[in-house]
Amino acid sequence: MSTDSEPKQWKTLDKDLNRISRVEYATRYVARPLVGVGVAFAFVALATLAAAVTFGQAQGAVFVVAAAAFGAYMALNIGANDVANNMGPAVGARALTMGGAIVIAAICESAGALLAGGDVVSTISKGIIDPAGVADGSTFTWAMMAALIAAALWINLATWIGAPVSTTHSVVGGVMGSGVAAAGVAAVNWPSMAAIAASWVVSPVLGGVIAAAFLAFIKTFIIYQDDKIAAARRWVPVLVGIMAGAFAAYLAIKGFKRVIAIDLLTALLIGAGAGAVAYVVTAPLIRRQSEGMENRNRSLKELFGLPLVISAGLLSFAHGANDVANAVGPLAAIVHAQEAGGFAGKVTIPLWVMVIGALGISFGLVLFGPKLIRMVGSQITKLNPMRAYCVALSAAITVIIASWLGLPVSSTHIAVGGVFGVGFFREWDTERRARKGNRHIAVKQVAPEERRRRKLVRRSHFMTVIAAWVVTVPATALISGLVFLALDGAFS
Repeated sequence: MSTDSEPKQWKTLDKDLNRISRVEYATRYVARPLVGVGVAFAFVALATLAAAVTFGQAQGAVFVVAAAAFGAYMALNIGANDVANNMGPAVGARALTMGGAIVIAAICESAGALLAGGDVVSTISKGIIDPAGVADGSTFTWAMMAALIAAALWINLATWIGAPVSTTHSVVGGVMGSGVAAAGVAAVNWPSMAAIAASWVVSPVLGGVIAAAFLAFIKTFIIYQDDKIAAARRWVPVLVGIMAGAFAAYLAIKGFKRVIAIDLLTALLIGAGAGAVAYVVTAPLIRRQSEGMENRNRSLKELFGLPLVISAGLLSFAHGANDVANAVGPLAAIVHAQEAGGFAGKVTIPLWVMVIGALGISFGLVLFGPKLIRMVGSQITKLNPMRAYCVALSAAITVIIASWLGLPVSSTHIAVGGVFGVGFFREWDTERRARKGNRHIAVKQVAPEERRRRKLVRRSHFMTVIAAWVVTVPATALISGLVFLALDGAFS
């Protein structure tokens, strides 16, 4: 009797263990999204603690501690939303895994913010609002606080719904809205706003044109050649040299200025030398890698893998230098106002403020970035390593120029503009070859109705992105103005 009951007991035990395993799996599945939120809260708490330890019992410490918390929150949102524009093309082209892209971006973003982020921070914190038009230091502090809160909330909402909005737009709109609420329209530096607005228009167009030009170059001199591999051996090292030269010139101007002052001509010479060295180093590597490859486009995709990874790292460095201003610009203004007892004079950027911005961007990328990386990399238009390289190189060059000039352009506009530029160029090139044919490539004739249906850029995403760009500034300005009025009414 006992012998017959033993199998039933084991079956019952197996069922119970299976139920427990399912409960454990369900618990892990439900708790997984909360891990990122918990780590984010821990980072904000550490940033708040760092500000409290730094200021201690000094006057205005409460303002600085609160601003540090919101600055850390803002940096997390920038990492979750904006960094997708840097690594999305490389991941979409399958040149990098998601994990590899996150590691490279985190390192390069932090390095760019800490080495070369100071000048743009000054533009954000002082160039939009004229401190002389604000009544007192307390009002100025509340205005900067409202800008941080409004921008962070808006970007958080955009990330949640999967929209790659401009964090630069968010911060500039927030500063403008709180400035108008604090001191009226006259407090806004409208010439500075006009220059920034012009850069918003120029940056996506320039990014798209440069990306399309690089793609046209690659198609003409490599893809459409009879011997594609020989053409790639000749031109891929040149493209890598261009990228290395631009990066070296920028680093000479911005990254080493605390050690030695380098003028523009010297920096350009350094860039030219670095580009030449990169060409000499890359040429034999490409030659060795291309040995035995078949003469087809798939082989070219493999040859562009290394340049794409390098260009993605370059873009992340430039993004860290340019967009750290969005996280810590208002925070730097608040710190200066509390330390100096006013808001006149040049704003200096404390190291701990820059560290909050750099680490926040990196943590935001690791915790929440993959969602928008996938969207930018694969849902706007189809990318391969050659197209993604054009996007990354175009965005990197444009962001570097903007950061060098001290203009807070939107890396979102530049990178997404590059993606659109590549997609629209492919549409135009496909139509051109379909009409006229090509002596190198046989083009399948397609009916006009079918060609219209086969658009290479998703128009729904295009319109959504444009709408988000248009709405961001007025939305954050409105939110910031309301937040300022609430803070001023509650604590004044």
